[in-house]
Amino acid sequence: MPSPFNEPPLTIGIEEEYLLVDRESRDLASPPDALLDQCQNLIPEQVSPEFLRAQIEVGTRVCDNVQEAKTELKFLRQSVADISQQYGLAPIAASTHPFAKWQEQEYTDRARYHMLAKDLQAVARRLVICGMHVHVGIDDDELRIDLMNQVSYFLPHLLALSTSSPFWHGKDTGLRSYRLSVFNELPRTGLPENFASFREYERHVKVLQAAGLIEDASMLWWDVRPSVRFPTLEMRITDVCTNLDDAIGIAALFVCIIRMLCRLRRENKRWRNYAHMLINENRWRAQRYGMEEGLVDFGKGAVVPYAELLDELIDMVREDAEALGCLAEVENTKKTVLRGSSAHRQVEVYSELIADGVSEDNALKGVVDMLIKETVAGY
Repeated sequence: MPSPFNEPPLTIGIEEEYLLVDRESRDLASPPDALLDQCQNLIPEQVSPEFLRAQIEVGTRVCDNVQEAKTELKFLRQSVADISQQYGLAPIAASTHPFAKWQEQEYTDRARYHMLAKDLQAVARRLVICGMHVHVGIDDDELRIDLMNQVSYFLPHLLALSTSSPFWHGKDTGLRSYRLSVFNELPRTGLPENFASFREYERHVKVLQAAGLIEDASMLWWDVRPSVRFPTLEMRITDVCTNLDDAIGIAALFVCIIRMLCRLRRENKRWRNYAHMLINENRWRAQRYGMEEGLVDFGKGAVVPYAELLDELIDMVREDAEALGCLAEVENTKKTVLRGSSAHRQVEVYSELIADGVSEDNALKGVVDMLIKETVAGY
């Protein structure tokens, strides 16, 4: 007999970080305070500064479904773009800038950022990176921890779809998500620990707090974590997606995976907890190759083409996508595979311009132009 189980709300919230570039030089630019003031006046409590002055963060309100989240996110992107244009700037939804130098960036004048800069030194100053975070509403603490343990298996699958950071300091790194390499230099990153209960999780956090190492659990920068501010499970592994539909597809897939895991729990089943050494192999493959070289299917003990794995995953969550009314958005991730992620398109644009005889500097600027255009489609 299945055990009693209360369905969590499974509301959705999406946070995106953008880099601000000068439209003439295409380099990163620190915006005037007036730009942020205008954004915050237009969209109160949904736009905020980030660690670097050349970054800006947006966040949707709590959304009841994927379609509502898409409408919100589209409005936020457009609003930031419209206001930025008044200052000769533009946002790009990419997790690294093609040629900017981290040594030249300034960080935002806030107490928390001063503390991070002092504590983390060059590691913090190198954080010229942006990500996308997806929150799913789960109001039960114990369930949130149980789902965090299980969903870690699927995080490389989501990362592979999102990659948008192939360049660093004007060079093709050979990685589709170089952002993760930069982020991995921070402490308390990567896959989360497995915890038997929410109380055990809290005990571990309190050890770090008591030692004066962290202020609170918001300084656990894991790939997925229980949010400190909201009753949500927060997925953080993904690059920010240049294409809005890619972002929404990933968000839809994540919430459907969560519902699938809840459905298994209702049937007294669960997803197998794999060792981190195995999941980390797929995490690396997604970081290095994106969707192009496949991930390991641990049941088969073999590398399987990403498109096949995605088809299997979509079939696995089809019932959940139909229940949540987002099957079209989940199916749309197949289009991401066909056209390639932002990282793939950036390298393609760069290579085509070089083949046409354009200089390396101007080819990199051409990549920025593509990112500006695609961040807010039709803008």
